[in-house]
Amino acid sequence: MTMAMEAETQELVTPGQVLGKASQLKAGKGAYVSTENGTVYASLTGFRSLIPPHSDAVDQRSTVEVTGHKAHGAVPKPGSVVFARVTKVMARTASADIVCVDSKSVREKFTGIIRQQDVRATEIDKVDMHLSFRPGDIIRALVLSLGDARAYYLSTAKNELGVVSAESAAGGTMVPISWTEMQCPLTGQVEPRKVAKVEA
Repeated sequence: MTMAMEAETQELVTPGQVLGKASQLKAGKGAYVSTENGTVYASLTGFRSLIPPHSDAVDQRSTVEVTGHKAHGAVPKPGSVVFARVTKVMARTASADIVCVDSKSVREKFTGIIRQQDVRATEIDKVDMHLSFRPGDIIRALVLSLGDARAYYLSTAKNELGVVSAESAAGGTMVPISWTEMQCPLTGQVEPRKVAKVEA
């Protein structure tokens, strides 16, 4: 009986879908609360389920969970550090496919967007996206939030965030030579990048 009831209440949801208000629901696995509007969102594709509170619990809100319909891989959430491959660079944003979350590989496709104001911490208005990233670059970034169109907003504004691996036009793995430049070991060609600080 309980299993049948549970099956009836389960509905398939996708990342960014509204699950309810934080005033009425607690965010469990596969869900998170936006502090901006107090709304609970799904953070992965899966089935929504409600877990009622214990009768003696102080907080009488039900917990909403999203159980992945695929084998559980890592899921980005605000505050996660991710590695992503840059796919497209435009005037004000860059897109990237997230490949790793907190050192764990992902099994679903998650897209990240780096906005111009989130590239670095200083002189934000002077950021040139084409001088910060190139398609194919591997970046280390911080997840800020689940943004528009079910893509995560990413930031590379800290020193340790930014491009960690890049390939030059000649096909060589580039070496960082400053905060803003990487060099091809094959040709000596220097290219601009928002370079991640190498950990000692």
